[in-house]
Amino acid sequence: MHDLVKTVMISAIGVLLSLASGCSRHDNSERYILVTVNTRLPYWKAAASGLAKAAAQYGVKMDVRGPELYDPAAEAQELRNALALKPAGLLVSVSDRSLMGPAIDEAVNAGIPVLTIDSDAPESKRLYFIGANNMQAGVLGGKRLAEKLHGKGNVVFYSMPQQPNLEERLRGYKDVFEDYPGIRIVEVFNIKGDSGNAFDRTMHYLTDKSNQRVDAFVCLESSAGKDVAEALRRQRASDRIVIAMDADDDTLAGIKQGFIDATVTEKPFTMAFYGLKALDDVHHYPADLKRSYASNTFSPFPIFVDTGSTLVDKGNVDEYLKAEQESTSK
Repeated sequence: MHDLVKTVMISAIGVLLSLASGCSRHDNSERYILVTVNTRLPYWKAAASGLAKAAAQYGVKMDVRGPELYDPAAEAQELRNALALKPAGLLVSVSDRSLMGPAIDEAVNAGIPVLTIDSDAPESKRLYFIGANNMQAGVLGGKRLAEKLHGKGNVVFYSMPQQPNLEERLRGYKDVFEDYPGIRIVEVFNIKGDSGNAFDRTMHYLTDKSNQRVDAFVCLESSAGKDVAEALRRQRASDRIVIAMDADDDTLAGIKQGFIDATVTEKPFTMAFYGLKALDDVHHYPADLKRSYASNTFSPFPIFVDTGSTLVDKGNVDEYLKAEQESTSK
């Protein structure tokens, strides 16, 4: 009798475990892919860690794909290659709208939900955008720069003109400068995805005496700040101002050393972490991907999820360094 009860109990436990497993909506065959460009950057490594954490929580697969260097055409091809894997969803950072928009539409037409992060293509069929309000990030940096310049000075920007998020940041700076006619933009220099070009251009302005004096250098993407700071260090140009973007180790070190005044940070970890969970929800509760939800007041989706931007300077840089140390020690 005792053995019979024991057998029944074991069977009941097995059934309960089976039911509990069956109740889980997640399946380890599900794969979520992030497609971006310049994947070697610390910025995208932070995003990859956010993607991995969400995937581990849900018990699903994740992958990051894209060229290591800045190559929009290669990114578009990587997106098309990802379609063959039939992922449950795609996160895409848009390097060039003219190339990435059609590739995103191909994915959606194939029944794969797409969310954009970091840089958007609003004219595409993506469901919505997750990332910082890039224009507001530019406004944040612009106000800091106007304060440091006391409303007057020559400024050089480092950017990649075809990238949507960088154009939006530049527009934010320009909006601020409209109230400061004494601030003049000397050049918006295309670094073409190589921060070494920002170093060379900064050295050009610092060493060629025929150039007009440049009072401030603004980096609209994450990699150039450290190189501009290095040029200033070599030339002992401590009287110039550098506003960087994002919070990689070298940028934060530059703030500590005094060669970078401030940086405007985003949350790439959060974008990817939240993005995978949002895609998982769409995968398990499917929507009609052929519909446009932007103007629908009863839409199940937002237009934009703002993950925020913050100004980091000497006053709060230690908080960011501490947070990074804590994240890497776990």
